[in-house]
This record gives sequence, C-alpha cells and structure tokens, in this order.
Amino acid sequence: MKYLVLVPDGAGDEEIAMLGNRTPLQAAKMQNITQLAQKGMVGLVRTIPPGIAPGSDAANLSVMGYDPAVYHTGRSPLEAASMGIELTETDVAFRTNLVTLSGNGSYEELTIEDHSSGDITSEEAKILIEYINEALGTEVLQFYPGVSYRHALIMKNGSTSYDLTPPHDVLTQKVQNHLPKGEGSEFLTEMMRKSYELLKEHPVNLDRARRGLNPANSIWIWGQGRKPSLPSFSEKYQITGTAISAVDLIKGIAICAGLSSVDVEGATGTIHTNFKGKAEAAIDAFKKGQDFIYLHVEAPDECSHQGDLEGKVKSLEMIDEFVLKPILEYLFSSGETFKVLIVPDHRTPLAIRTHSSTPVPYVIYQSDREEKPDSDKAFNEAAGERGRFFENGYELADFFFL
Repeated sequence: MKYLVLVPDGAGDEEIAMLGNRTPLQAAKMQNITQLAQKGMVGLVRTIPPGIAPGSDAANLSVMGYDPAVYHTGRSPLEAASMGIELTETDVAFRTNLVTLSGNGSYEELTIEDHSSGDITSEEAKILIEYINEALGTEVLQFYPGVSYRHALIMKNGSTSYDLTPPHDVLTQKVQNHLPKGEGSEFLTEMMRKSYELLKEHPVNLDRARRGLNPANSIWIWGQGRKPSLPSFSEKYQITGTAISAVDLIKGIAICAGLSSVDVEGATGTIHTNFKGKAEAAIDAFKKGQDFIYLHVEAPDECSHQGDLEGKVKSLEMIDEFVLKPILEYLFSSGETFKVLIVPDHRTPLAIRTHSSTPVPYVIYQSDREEKPDSDKAFNEAAGERGRFFENGYELADFFFL
C-alpha cells in the first residue's frame, strides 16, 4: 500500500461575495480532486486544538498524527531542525521574518505592510540576515538564514515567556501595537528597531526598490520555542516516508519525526513554485520504495496572506492539475493499491488574511475500495459538513494510516 497526504496549505476559507457566495475551494476547477471525493470519503476535521494558536506548526503536527497539545513546543525549533541547527535543552529558537514596514516617523509609527518582503529571494535574504548577525549577533544571540523571508534567531539559556505576534496576523496595522511584550522582552524590540536603521538603505533593498519590489527593511521576531521531541513516525505507523515542501517548518517536522525530506529546485512556497517538480519528486520517492509522501504546498496560504483572491483560486487549480494529476497517473499505472488524503492544515480566510481554528474539509480515497460515485461529494467546506467529523487531526491520521 502506498500513501499520499497532499496538504494545500490554508486552502479552507469562507464564502466570498465576489465568487457568488462560494469559497475558493468551491470556485476552483479541480477535476482530479473532485473525482477522488466522489468515489471516496469526505468530511471535516479540527486540526487546531482549543487553546492553541492556529499556526501551521500545530496544524501540520496534527495532520501528521501528533497531538499538538502534547508535542507542540513552538514553531521556530521545528524550522531550526530543518536548517541543521543543533539546539541544546536550554536554547530558545525564534522565527525571524524579513518584513516590509512603510510610512514615516519613528519605528513604532510605521505600518506592517508585508510579512514576506515581496517574497524576497533566499539569496537576497541570506545577505541581509548575515549582515544583521554581524551587527546584532552576540555570543548569546545568533541569526541564521533560512528560505525566502523565513529565518531563525537562537538564544542561549533563553526564555519562552514573551508575548510575540506573527506579522501576518497584523498586516496594515501600526508597529507600536504589536511589539514584543513580557518581562525582559525589551532586547527583542531593540533589535527590531535597530534592524530597520541597518536595512532601510542596504544595497539589496535599494536594488529591490529600483525594481519596484518591497524592501526587506526590518526583522520581525516571533514563534519562540524549545527543542522538540517527536516519536518516530515509522515506528508509529510501520511505514517509511518522505516530506516534500518548500518551507523549513514542514522539513523540520519531518526530520524530528524520523522521516526524510526532499528539496525541489524552484520550490518557493508561493504561487510561482515548481508544482511539476514537486510531483516528480513524489513519484521518484515512490519509485525508490517509500511507502508514504507528505506533500505540502504553501501557495494557497501565501495568496490568502496577500489578499490575492484570484491567486488563491488559481493555486488550487494548479495543485490539482500539476501536482495531483501526474501522481495519480503514476499510482494507477503502478498496479499497487494506494490511499490519498487531501486536507488543508488550517483555513486562511481572505477576509482576515490570517489563520483560523475553524475545522477544514478533507478527502480520503482508497484505490481498492472505490465507492459508487456521488456527485454531492466534493472537496470543500459545505460538502465536508455532510460527512464524518474528526475532533482531532491526529485521529484522522490514525484512521487513514491504521
């Protein structure tokens, strides 16, 4: 048996007037996913437990079979694992975004315009983060470059008690309302403030401005946590597996769970990602004997954060056509039985441009247990409400794999 879990990040949404009071999942033309849904099982699942912030860290842990209430220790430590950073038990990792701030006046009076600095390239970002580390790094605090706008700050003997805000939650709002809070957090605010002075006239940003691109003119620190410890995925489900994603978070979860991770050239985490390359990587991993592929596509989530309705619908259609279709063609031609789970990690409604804890729809298809086609079944929120509900994402994973 082969297993494919396809995660269109942030695909879930709410009804939108511009789509005729449909959701993006209802509006998108997804022939391949629809065919699986009609012959399979649909429903809703709660991937974010009560009391836990609706982030991709907790949500993907849940989808992969781990209870976030037990195993979630913060977002950045998972990303640090993907980046090859060895954490001690007393280290604290912080996610460090390169963001675009706009406006005039003091740092506090600026506006949080773009959490991703116009999807800055990893090459440009590496120059900026290394420059920040030279200026602000110490024996206790070190910055590490990651992918695109996503980076890490590691603090020796640090605290996780600070109240820190994800920048994508507060787009178009003033900096002053969302600076780090909590006892001893002033040093984080000061680094963010100094970073603006260091970066606003940096040659990389001057060049981006000439090209009409958003500058990466400040760091934004959040997502703190300590070294995670996950039970072996292979021991839990008795299968081998590989994760395919453009983002360090998913790679980090895979590494901590004992799975392998594949890097795909041109995978960006945006709508401009290498969709075909991800499908090819999944097929290659199956051919090499892997039982399970966790294929994560960030594009719908990024479109939601950017408020890009057209892009979100298009990204869903591209996932269906360029990712799922070729994988299905391979699996059907292989002659081996297989199961497919398609599920967003969380909803990212365009109306709020950030994550929500509302349950998400899922589709499960098993090649040797096809059901009679039912046109009422589909991969969307409304159809999911008519199917089986899973209270926890890890329970859906157990149902799928066991």
